[in-house]
Amino acid sequence: MPRKATALIRRLTALLLCAALAACGSNSADKDDTPVQLLVFGAPEELEAYRTLISSYSKPVQLVEASDREDLLARLATSIAGGSPPDLFLMNYRFYGQFAVKDAIEPLDERVAASGVIDPADYYPVAMDAFKWQGKQLCLPQNVSSLAVYYNRTLFEKYRVPLPKAGWTWNDLLTTATAMTRDKNGGVIRAAESEGAALRPAVHGLGIEPSIIRLAPFVWSNGADIVDDPVRPTRLTLDSPGAREALKNLVDLRLAYGVVPTDQEVEAEDDESRFVNGRLAMLLSSRRSTTTFRSITGFEWDVAPLPIYRQPAGILHSDAYCLTRGSRNKDAAWDFLEYAISAEGQKIIAATGRTVPSHIEVSTSPAFLGPAQPPRSAKVFLDAIPTVRALPTVSTWPEIEDVTGGILENALYRGDRLDDVIRQLDEQTRPLFARAEYPR
Repeated sequence: MPRKATALIRRLTALLLCAALAACGSNSADKDDTPVQLLVFGAPEELEAYRTLISSYSKPVQLVEASDREDLLARLATSIAGGSPPDLFLMNYRFYGQFAVKDAIEPLDERVAASGVIDPADYYPVAMDAFKWQGKQLCLPQNVSSLAVYYNRTLFEKYRVPLPKAGWTWNDLLTTATAMTRDKNGGVIRAAESEGAALRPAVHGLGIEPSIIRLAPFVWSNGADIVDDPVRPTRLTLDSPGAREALKNLVDLRLAYGVVPTDQEVEAEDDESRFVNGRLAMLLSSRRSTTTFRSITGFEWDVAPLPIYRQPAGILHSDAYCLTRGSRNKDAAWDFLEYAISAEGQKIIAATGRTVPSHIEVSTSPAFLGPAQPPRSAKVFLDAIPTVRALPTVSTWPEIEDVTGGILENALYRGDRLDDVIRQLDEQTRPLFARAEYPR
């Protein structure tokens, strides 16, 4: 059926459903002058991106800013329990399950079906599916970001080290990181030398967060899995040969090769700031770092795909707008949500650098791929989408990330024995999986 005819049918359907279900303006608490509350967190540059989106919208929206993810989760939980939640919140798929099990999120299927603006077929399925809970579309994704390697192109050219490129391997990453770990005079520092204070690197070759979300794509790339069942997981499976190899290579980056900063150095200056300040050659991060890195004026930077083991694999980093069931301004909140993830809204937020648009057409438009602002290789994010996988969406996943993060930090910075690390990861997460609730 021609697209125009389909759009007409959808608009007629919208009118009929609105009349039958009183979905348009039925909330007696809705008032034109009542701002929609949107709860978000992010770096200053990210928050500015959302202000840009809000300023382009015709009705009042109040941006409620959490200081970080933990603050957002705490504020949301407290406000829901107190009966006065924000109308909308923006959240990664890894964290919304704890609110889904409490029936705190309004399903959007009927509103989507009635919309003349949103067609689910226009969006990347991997992002849409990540926000389905027990067959219902609870939230609508703004982005389909993935993990990439940010690199300081100017520094690479200065030291005449080959640039990262598609198809490179973990060993290539390690060789490159070693070549880019330099002292204050520009000399290469080997692992054994880097422990001495006098030869501590002025530039580290690589920055990587010791976490399950950084480890997962390499486990998958090596032909293994991180859990026993991606839909109803009961335990981590990092004891398999492929997972063990990926985990060992990750923790060896610090004590065996010295290419990543120490824990004390990271506490003094986080990896993102270290990259901005020209003291980190490469950083593994998602698209959200782009807004911050666009403030860089002292050097040129770009992105490259993740290195591979056996096959390409990526990890989904997707955030979505969710409508709280307890909102007193649902219709107005839906109107803004609909605008935010429409093609028009996604072009605005994509132009700020914050997102890899979940809207397929927008993701291939100049709003995202345009060469006016870095990264010049933005298509790297689109090329990764066919191999991107989502982590399990279970209600206790935030706790699982917290527990595994502490263990992996100790492994990277203290050099804990691999067998002990794997045993701790298993023993401390099994109880969390045991009380988890699942999306399907």
